[in-house]
Amino acid sequence: MPGEIVVGLDIGTTKICAVVGESRPSGVEIIGMGSHPSDGIRKGVVINIEHTVNSIKEAVEEAETMAGCEISSVYAGIAGGHIKGFNSEGVIALKEKEVTKKDIDRVIEAASAVAIPMDREVIHTLVQEFIVDDQDGIVDPLGMSGVRLEAKIHIVTGAVTSAQNIIKCANRAGLDVHDIILESLASSEAVLSNEERNLGSALIDFGGGTTDMAVFSKGAIKHTSVLPLGGDNLTYDIAIGLRTPKLEAEKIKIKYGCGLSSLIGKDETIEVPGVGGRKSRVLSRQILGEILEPRVEEIFTLIYGELVRSEYENAISSGVVITGGSAELPGVPELAEQIFNTPARVGYPQGIGGLVEVVNKPMYATPVGLVLYGSKAGKKARKFRIRDVNIFNRVMNRMKGWFKDVI
Repeated sequence: MPGEIVVGLDIGTTKICAVVGESRPSGVEIIGMGSHPSDGIRKGVVINIEHTVNSIKEAVEEAETMAGCEISSVYAGIAGGHIKGFNSEGVIALKEKEVTKKDIDRVIEAASAVAIPMDREVIHTLVQEFIVDDQDGIVDPLGMSGVRLEAKIHIVTGAVTSAQNIIKCANRAGLDVHDIILESLASSEAVLSNEERNLGSALIDFGGGTTDMAVFSKGAIKHTSVLPLGGDNLTYDIAIGLRTPKLEAEKIKIKYGCGLSSLIGKDETIEVPGVGGRKSRVLSRQILGEILEPRVEEIFTLIYGELVRSEYENAISSGVVITGGSAELPGVPELAEQIFNTPARVGYPQGIGGLVEVVNKPMYATPVGLVLYGSKAGKKARKFRIRDVNIFNRVMNRMKGWFKDVI
């Protein structure tokens, strides 16, 4: 019996990728994948709708062909420097002296009652823990006795316009958006183990336009941040440093790049194509390492500074997990270990079946994570809408419900 089809759409700076999964009782099976270069996105934000729509169509068509099904709705990822996350808490008195579902909803609502500027939209309200009277660390307080219920939550917000543009691009490509998910949160679904979530770890999604961080401890998300620097900056540095076209710089980065120059042999060489028809040159690979290492070090140092500011640097007992396309650069985990002073590994998508070999790369962690997130949400998934049309849609949906009841 076929399961429910779930599609993750990663609208990234360097590529747009659609991954199709089938949600079965035994787990999620990957049945298709499509990818297309992206030139309408900069630093995780849409800058050209037409180009982005065309790239989405190409990626979705390729995924449809491989999966042998039609794609009508997706779970889309969101990133960019506009993303902000913060912690909040709320407390209520228990009327029945026992925690009910209504009480849980009320306390989350109380914790969510914070002033959000009109140009921002809440993307996620993530529960960290519940506290009943003085007992903390509770995951599900339903049915527990007490007089006071407290909730600690993490709220992720983003610019309304950025979220609107992602939805607009998907809609123009003929797709409904089930939900918009923070990309680092999606990636964590694909690459982090339960032990890493519980012991404490920092997930770093080292993408093309942005580097996202999500800190987990005691099974819950504690901190999120987005740095508007990524693999594209490495490519630009190579293009300028070696005086070569950007397209060739990208190829050089993928083929010869290394994030830690001490790992490069002294006699290793690379061939660098010239600009404007000039002859190609043979250079020491060490020069390339000396161009890349300072930039990778800068990115990780800024992320570490953000971790220190969040006051969770001592909470990541199981270390750092690096994923995203730029994580495949040799020397990246070794350099991360030096800067974070903790074990680091590269995160590959896990917990899936089917065409595992097709998506078994760090660059596919986000779209695979979106599929896993969507399969967990299942029927509870909302159709994401922006604030100014919320009331209209709510009224329309309610009216549709009345007619269904009558019929």
